[in-house]
Amino acid sequence: MPISRNKPPPSPTELPLLSPAPPSIESITFTTPERRLISSHDLSLFQTSPTHALLLAFTTDLNNSVLNKSNSAEVTITPVIETLLKILDNVSAAVDEFPPEYAGGSRFGNKSFQGFYDAVWERATEWHASLDLPEGAIEEVKRYFCESFGNRTRIDYGSGHELNFLAWILCLRQLGLLPPETYSAVLLRVFNKYIDLMRRLQTTYYLEPAGSHGVWGLDDYNFLPFVFGSAQLYSHPYLRPKSIHSPDILEEMSDDWMYLSCIAFINSIKVTAGLRWHSPMLDDISAAKNWAKINGGMLKMYEKEVLGKLPVMQHFMFGGILPSVAGMGERTGEEDREGMKHVHSTWGECCGIKVPAAVAARQAEDAAAGLRRIPFD
Repeated sequence: MPISRNKPPPSPTELPLLSPAPPSIESITFTTPERRLISSHDLSLFQTSPTHALLLAFTTDLNNSVLNKSNSAEVTITPVIETLLKILDNVSAAVDEFPPEYAGGSRFGNKSFQGFYDAVWERATEWHASLDLPEGAIEEVKRYFCESFGNRTRIDYGSGHELNFLAWILCLRQLGLLPPETYSAVLLRVFNKYIDLMRRLQTTYYLEPAGSHGVWGLDDYNFLPFVFGSAQLYSHPYLRPKSIHSPDILEEMSDDWMYLSCIAFINSIKVTAGLRWHSPMLDDISAAKNWAKINGGMLKMYEKEVLGKLPVMQHFMFGGILPSVAGMGERTGEEDREGMKHVHSTWGECCGIKVPAAVAARQAEDAAAGLRRIPFD
């Protein structure tokens, strides 16, 4: 029986690509990416820039590539996709080399993460060499890659770091390595592997949520899995938005659908109350009539809440592949150690107020409780 009587929307016909064709390699001057978003004026310039339009168009094209496709759908695996998967396997192997230090039992980030982070930076050039990038491109491309795993100093992770992973993929697309026919594989294989890896990092090193809005946010760490996950369920014949409240559906189907996987992971960490209490935004969204409405809303929210927020975008970097525009980044006023003025989140979590990782709290509860009761006890 369907969860809802609302009929799913029809499967959309083939949608045109929104991203412009990649530029010629000769037109790109490779450089080390730098932060250029300092003020609200810079953000306004960015929002009318070609790079902003490209990020939004590419996100939409990726979104459209997985409409009504499950994680197990057949996709085109090219040699480049195989290399990207191998690179992520290398990152995962690096985690094994730097096990967490439990001295002190801090819930505010485990310092072993810094050793892991340094290892990724040191090895990224070698890993990218197998991609056969144009001369001078590796240093630029690997910067986005390395920044996508969190911040070394704060030992945190959030939607801004996730955006760097999207930028890494976009750079490879701009260099002609990821044509449109690979987009489904990029999400269903590469991006899914990245999200699984980040969940491992979160639970291993207790990464703090960067800029989390607590219960008033979509998720402590990620945004894009909800965008792409709702696209996967766009016309599903019986799964409805309210299906996220069914433990049986989550247990049986979360491996095949990004959105359900996100809900299952959240529920596995925040077990002291229901979704209504610890994630009211997700609970409210589940009342939508169908996944098409959720998907359209998620794309608009991503543009506003990630690409349109200075506390997030101030850390984004611009180089030769993803360039800034004239007038962006003029440095005035107080500057931090990286030569950039820091704009605080209105919530204050970006610095000053530390936000403990929910995964750390959960593991601490399990350790204190000893053996847990069996489900039917």
